[in-house]
Amino acid sequence: MYKAAVFDFDYTLGDSTNGIVISANYALEKLGYPAQDIEAIRRTVGLTLPESFRALTGVQDPAAGQAYADFFHEKAETVMTGHTRLYPDTLPLLVSLRERGLKTAIVTTKAHRTIQRIAERYGALPLLDRLVGGDDVAKEKPDPEGLLGVAAGFGLAMQEVLYVGDSLVDAKTALAAKAPFAAVLTGTTPADAFAPYRPVFVGGDLAGLERYILRALAGG
Repeated sequence: MYKAAVFDFDYTLGDSTNGIVISANYALEKLGYPAQDIEAIRRTVGLTLPESFRALTGVQDPAAGQAYADFFHEKAETVMTGHTRLYPDTLPLLVSLRERGLKTAIVTTKAHRTIQRIAERYGALPLLDRLVGGDDVAKEKPDPEGLLGVAAGFGLAMQEVLYVGDSLVDAKTALAAKAPFAAVLTGTTPADAFAPYRPVFVGGDLAGLERYILRALAGG
């Protein structure tokens, strides 16, 4: 049975759209590319920053992708925390899981310092046992390095660790780690897209996820 719940962040626990759009367009303009609209940038959330650059511009040059990432982080340092909001069900869910003895963590492509600041701002940091940012791993999602490291740190088998996310990147991460996967539909990925990854849960929000976990813990 589940002994830990590990979460993606963007569109899973919270919404950083405004901060991401500001940072992405700052980086694009610094490199001489036109700004993109919100929906184009939203569709890249969950990708690594070099992958996002390729998706937005079609440019395959790794050096340009890294420059985009550097400029993105430069702007994100000043805007991301203030332009991020947690979903209303996030803190109640984390409290509920901790009360029932589950470990909790975040594995995200966001920088560690950024996700820590966001968690601190909303009082979520004491409810999380581990934070793994994209800069904490050698290979970002969908490579399972971060998720595997969290499970090892908790001393748990992968089947005891539920990974929760909103995108196919998250689903692929769970599959690569051989962890059960729960999909929330608060991002840009439709429910049917998750079917090949055999999620244990697909639902519209974190309240539904909480009900699923509580039933699972009760053996239902």
